[in-house]
Amino acid sequence: MTSSSSLKFQPDTPLLPRQNLPTMYDLPSEDPKEPGLPDEFHALQAWLLCLTFFPLTFPPEQVFSACDLNIYYDLNHPQWHKRPDWFGVVGTSRLYEGHDTRDSYVTWIEPINPAIVVELLSRSTKKQDLGEIETEGKEIEEGPDKPPSKWEVYESILKIPYYVVFNRRDNKIRIFHLEDGLYQEVELTEGRLYLPELGISLGVWQGSFRSINRVWLRWFTRDGELILSPEEKAFQEAVEAFQEAAEAKQEAAEAKQETAEAFQEAAEAKQEAAEAKQETAEAQKRVEQLMEQLRQLGINPDEIDN
Repeated sequence: MTSSSSLKFQPDTPLLPRQNLPTMYDLPSEDPKEPGLPDEFHALQAWLLCLTFFPLTFPPEQVFSACDLNIYYDLNHPQWHKRPDWFGVVGTSRLYEGHDTRDSYVTWIEPINPAIVVELLSRSTKKQDLGEIETEGKEIEEGPDKPPSKWEVYESILKIPYYVVFNRRDNKIRIFHLEDGLYQEVELTEGRLYLPELGISLGVWQGSFRSINRVWLRWFTRDGELILSPEEKAFQEAVEAFQEAAEAKQEAAEAKQETAEAFQEAAEAKQEAAEAKQETAEAQKRVEQLMEQLRQLGINPDEIDN
């Protein structure tokens, strides 16, 4: 059997001092030819949004959301696409044509465009996500006929009502609402915004997801109650069931104690009744003895006035 020590990586050259080494922030995870490929946070955050996207305005079978899925938006240029970190659609079938998963979201086939799109800012895509520059990685084509920017597609072509950007470096969320054909940034209340078209709110939350405690982008009810993922809901139900079992056990123990105390009180009352009966019998016997003594003295006790 191979020992665990033999599996350890042994560098051929001595390591440099740690302070001289590049960190993960210096070594981008994105492919320079295709910026925006997800890092670990992108995958977890987008999946959390999928797990908790439960709009109240549509039944679940009419709700679709996806992580890192291509959206094709121009029939004249069928290869042009954008790939949001997450987007949600309401009013369309959860499955493609009601029976299959989607390889992409093709807007000239689907009945409706997304209602909301979320981009998780990274160093390589920040300017494109915020509409500050027009060029976007390998989507650039030579000549005047080139793809529009991500911002232009979301705002002017697909006319997506809500565009959200979230920066995990400073935990800032910015939400843009389409008004008169243009995106206008909206103010948040207590770190979240209610979306009436969906019947739920979107905001930031400090907590643990998959054992990682940080600030996450989360869905809430209108009143600010957190919408739980199936995993969180199952855990909460398990905790509640455990608490109910503990409370039932405590109540049973208390009932048993009360029964024992009642039994003890009944036993004591029975003993007191027996003692009182005994005392009554002894008093009656004493009276009879006194009356007999009176008769022996020639006195009829029955003739004595009370």
